[in-house]
Amino acid sequence: MKRHLLDQTPEEWEMGSGPSYQRRVLGQWVFEKRASSFAQMTSLPLSLRRELADRYELRSLRRARVRQNGDGVQKLLWELPGGDAVESVLIPAESDAALGRLTLCLSSQVGCAYRCAFCASGLLGFRRNLSSGEIVEQLLQAEEAAGRRVDNLVFMGMGEPLANWDSLLRSLRLLTAPWGFGLSPRRITVSTSGLVPEIRRLAEEPLAVGLAISLHAASDALRSRLMPVNRKHPLPLLLDACDEYSRKKRQRITLEYILLAGVNDSDDDAADLSKISRRLRAKINLIPYNRVDSLPWDRPDPARVDRFESLLQKSGCRVTVRTRKGEEIFAACGQLRLATLPDSSPMRI
Repeated sequence: MKRHLLDQTPEEWEMGSGPSYQRRVLGQWVFEKRASSFAQMTSLPLSLRRELADRYELRSLRRARVRQNGDGVQKLLWELPGGDAVESVLIPAESDAALGRLTLCLSSQVGCAYRCAFCASGLLGFRRNLSSGEIVEQLLQAEEAAGRRVDNLVFMGMGEPLANWDSLLRSLRLLTAPWGFGLSPRRITVSTSGLVPEIRRLAEEPLAVGLAISLHAASDALRSRLMPVNRKHPLPLLLDACDEYSRKKRQRITLEYILLAGVNDSDDDAADLSKISRRLRAKINLIPYNRVDSLPWDRPDPARVDRFESLLQKSGCRVTVRTRKGEEIFAACGQLRLATLPDSSPMRI
């Protein structure tokens, strides 16, 4: 079975005994010119192109389904070898969908093992980690679908990125290295449900990528009910790890907080969240819930969302409310994949 070229870094590519400059030329074709086949790499010898094509693949994902709404949000469903599926979401800036900043939300795993109570990704269980090639290829194919380069990357799609540590780190190196795609680490955000040891490991890495915490509750009792990961990594330990990350990287953490009607949207919840935000000097991103048919949760009414935001602002927090984009195209994590699968299917499309 062929290996994905981007499952390795350039120094690991098997290229025979040819001149050393050919490795640099191959990198230019892959990272700068975004070549999708070895046949396109006409500045490399034909014999080498054939050898590479026999050994490696550049594209392993098949674009199985695309949905786009009136805001320009595109939900992309990728079929993997063997029939599993993952998702990416292209999100244009609100001001100008055609010319403004373009953000891509990447998946890191097929399914998810962490089973947050409100999330569609974990409903059909965890299948496997994505390789670094499968992660980075989402960027390449999404850019082809969009007809332009992506400005920002967020690891907020299917799966827990920090639970796929090796592929995540290799992906980040490919994405940010001068010899790679050359993206600024400041334009990349990794989201986690709260894996404390891995947050501390990431704090030791040289890359100063953004960190977003999927918080969703400001008390241990409620967070443990909504997010089983909190039983292993409770809030006090998580907040200590966030303190360390913020201090070492010298940047603000973002707290992601999905608003669930009657569950975590009370005035007391806002007060508790404010304390956490002010302790960490973290930004808060409020996310009114995207309804999932098979789950019992609902979005608060607009007046409740406005009051929650106002209470946080009055307490001195920096807060934004995520605009409702993509609901009609199942843009929340795992929704399009879930909608595509029959109830009896383990994870195939």
